[in-house]
Amino acid sequence: MKRKILLCLGGFCLSAVAQRVEMVTTTASERWKNQKVKVQKIHEGKADIYVYPDSLMQEIEGFGGTFNELGWDALQSLSSEERAKVMSSLFSEEGVNFVYGRTPIACSDYAFSYYSYNDVKDDYEMRNFNVGRDRYTLIPYIKEALKLRPDLRLWASPWTPPIWMKINEHYSLKSHGIDKQGTGHNRLDPHRATFIHTTGFNMQVGYLEAYALYFSKYIQEYRKNGVNISMIMPQNEIAWQPAWPSCTWRSEDLAIFVGKFLAPRFKQDGLDTEIWLGTVNFPDPDYIRTFLKDKDAAEAIGGIGVQWTGKQALPVVQREYPNYRYMQTENECGEGENDWTSLEKSWKAIVHCFNHGVNSYMYWNMVLDETGKSGWDWSQNSLVRVNRQTHEVVYTDEYYLLKHLSHFVQPGSRRLKVSASENMLAFRNHEGKVVVVVYHPGAAPMKKTVRIGDICFVLALSPQSLATVVCS
Repeated sequence: MKRKILLCLGGFCLSAVAQRVEMVTTTASERWKNQKVKVQKIHEGKADIYVYPDSLMQEIEGFGGTFNELGWDALQSLSSEERAKVMSSLFSEEGVNFVYGRTPIACSDYAFSYYSYNDVKDDYEMRNFNVGRDRYTLIPYIKEALKLRPDLRLWASPWTPPIWMKINEHYSLKSHGIDKQGTGHNRLDPHRATFIHTTGFNMQVGYLEAYALYFSKYIQEYRKNGVNISMIMPQNEIAWQPAWPSCTWRSEDLAIFVGKFLAPRFKQDGLDTEIWLGTVNFPDPDYIRTFLKDKDAAEAIGGIGVQWTGKQALPVVQREYPNYRYMQTENECGEGENDWTSLEKSWKAIVHCFNHGVNSYMYWNMVLDETGKSGWDWSQNSLVRVNRQTHEVVYTDEYYLLKHLSHFVQPGSRRLKVSASENMLAFRNHEGKVVVVVYHPGAAPMKKTVRIGDICFVLALSPQSLATVVCS
């Protein structure tokens, strides 16, 4: 009679004899390759890596990517069949299986051009509010995803308010382009540029009321068009004034808008859309602390979103404010490399963010064309590249990085404590399976003994490889 070893994980058990251990690996040359893993007999020897299945950390709400106009434009160069394959690769159970989708409120730096939903000056009552442009760009893109994932969680943020609500009356806050030479593409008079630690929004009551109504109208109009926005963050990158659409906010001023205007407006209009603080791209925890000192603002928000340097504040703010949910809202976009170095940088950011309490993680450009360029000539990375001339579709290394995680780890999963926190993440996923994701950065093959409770196996990893192991 064979000896059975049981591993109990809060309501489910794994048998060392009957257990299945599956592994999929990715390198720069071999993507998503199934590998065999041999489960060893229990022994008293020391393992290289330990996963602690009874040490449940934060709940995981999932991974996602961002919709934008230039991504949808790239997809239009494909046949309907090829376009459906790309969308399936991102949102189906067989693909990355994204849970979240982010969408800009009006223009972003990856829109065709500047625009807002109401450019009529001093239209405080929003008589001229209109999402007509989005019905041809963003909304069809989102609806294609909803066909594959009807439960997709959508959230939104603006890059800029309508210009008549801003102190410099321009979509941007700085005049030069990304090369920092002279007057940029936006033709903003340099005299009308603003400083980074000031508020670019005009804090008069009429504008604050109008902007709150603007958000409410947006949510209501999108619902009329079949798209439910479940959460908003009132400003993309609060602490940066680039040459593309943007608006800076002092935390005290943003707290006034959220606590005294935006939240009351949503309540008045019967909206259940969550409001979060974000997206915070400032590394000093005092930005978030100051916002949360405003009682009305603190009570209005359901979570905190950070991106870029904002993730540096996570270790402090997540510890000081553990009752909020946390999201990494924009994976750093690179310079269009789309190579293994991009995967490595993103992996480090993912590990840092989950080790410091985030519940969800967002990628930026899901799809771009062969140039990867915005209207401001910044070539950025994406998960999928579409060549508009040849119609070739390329899945980048970062696509597989996100698939190694999101394909297996869906809402209801929990992060697990591990002994090697630098290049490893582990989860008890939504199906009750243990999922271990390991990155090996070295130039030589590596073998590591992994122990999960009473289960032990050897990982044989290729140089510079990513592996996901699933124990069921």
